Amino acid sequence: MPEAASRNHRAMPRHLLMSALSGLLAGAVAAGVLMMLDIGSIGTLVARSTDPLLATATVLAPFVLTGVAAGAAIGLLPYLRKLRR
Repeated sequence: MPEAASRNHRAMPRHLLMSALSGLLAGAVAAGVLMMLDIGSIGTLVARSTDPLLATATVLAPFVLTGVAAGAAIGLLPYLRKLRR
């Protein structure tokens, strides 16, 4: 039993990290697509900005943070179901 618990304590953070990283990637892709397709004139506003790097970071950060939070929450679902049993 202690070995199984030890394996779970190593596997859970790894699983949570991978879920969060996939959410980060999804958020970054979503923000990139919005800017590339110029949805809501976001791409135009970023391109015409005096500091395009800062404008890109300002658009990218909320999407990435939301993706990380959603990925981590989805990654926790199997463990929460396991704890209820």
